[in-house]
Amino acid sequence: MFGNFTYCNPTKLYFGEDSLNNLKTELQKYGNNVVLVYGGGSIRKNGIYDDVLRILTESGKNVAEISGVMPNPTLSKLRAGIEIAREHQADLLLAVGGGSVCDYSKAVSVSVNCEEDPWEKYFVRFEEPECRLVPVGCVLTMVGTGSEMNAGSVITNEETKQKIGHVFASENVMPRFTVLNPRYTMTLPEYQMVAGIYDIFNHICEQYFSGEDDNTSDYISEGLMRSVIHSSRAAVKDPQNYEARSNLMWTATWALNTLIAKGKTTDWMVHMLGQAAGGYTGATHGMTLAAVSLPYYRYIMPYGLAKFARFAENVWDIAPAGKTQEQIAAEGLAAMEDWMKEIGVVMKLSELGVSEDMLEELADRTIPLKGGYKELSRDEIIRVFRESL
Repeated sequence: MFGNFTYCNPTKLYFGEDSLNNLKTELQKYGNNVVLVYGGGSIRKNGIYDDVLRILTESGKNVAEISGVMPNPTLSKLRAGIEIAREHQADLLLAVGGGSVCDYSKAVSVSVNCEEDPWEKYFVRFEEPECRLVPVGCVLTMVGTGSEMNAGSVITNEETKQKIGHVFASENVMPRFTVLNPRYTMTLPEYQMVAGIYDIFNHICEQYFSGEDDNTSDYISEGLMRSVIHSSRAAVKDPQNYEARSNLMWTATWALNTLIAKGKTTDWMVHMLGQAAGGYTGATHGMTLAAVSLPYYRYIMPYGLAKFARFAENVWDIAPAGKTQEQIAAEGLAAMEDWMKEIGVVMKLSELGVSEDMLEELADRTIPLKGGYKELSRDEIIRVFRESL
């Protein structure tokens, strides 16, 4: 295992069916002014809103609300939320929802006490916050992004059609606490559940497919991927299977809390490609990732052949006897494709509204990254997009 690194994750997790009972204890650590942040209203229908608001009221908190946070939070929504948090003099931002609500709350957190334009500062120049942050807490209702235990935030500029993520270096951006109750995820439509499942899996892949050393992180990743595969099949068969949904929730958190990235260069090009498509179309994040993943991995496979062969053997149980590395690796990606179809993810960008005439613009909105087995040129980015249609 190569490299030097520091690992610190200050997010406190409360997991299980009774986990919301701990919210009152956490609220005692913050001032009276709480901004409750949530999405399109599903938490009102399933009763989570009432439970959270009751605890806030019993704790004597003065509550303001930012509602209507969309699946791909926009810059205009961010600016509106900043103003609400400023007017309320927020002491805590309480995000109740999925990864988009958590992402959004972190973007509000770093912007409330900063006079600079948040888009330019954080999502164009990728600067770190220099102002006082407003603490964030999360009550998670959808799994996939891992935003509940990391410092990442993704915002879409609806005018330029750019969807850009910033993983902040400061651990202070991470949520101070997160409530993880698997029951809260069971009211999601199957489409959203499956999109989240693939998001989990791809987060692990993008850290796994980098480096050539014997790395402890890769062994952890293989176990997490096997868990996702097993639990996804059980959850698709029975969405009310608590064991499967709880395992998916726990795996999602560990897939992107930065632990398995340690000692790795990491390769986030699938996210760059998927976010470019998502920013342009507004399509569901996990589905954009699914649509571009196999064309990308098949393209870079020759450059990281040994790891792809290991992936086939250790994750998909491909028998290596009598086969070349190329054959083993190809069988692994074929097994991955079969699983993706089995659980019902979107396999083509055309199903999400992308057409041939958009590819040049999508390439212009795709940020090329180093860290993987092959750095893509603009022409190669267009090629991968075309093969994803």
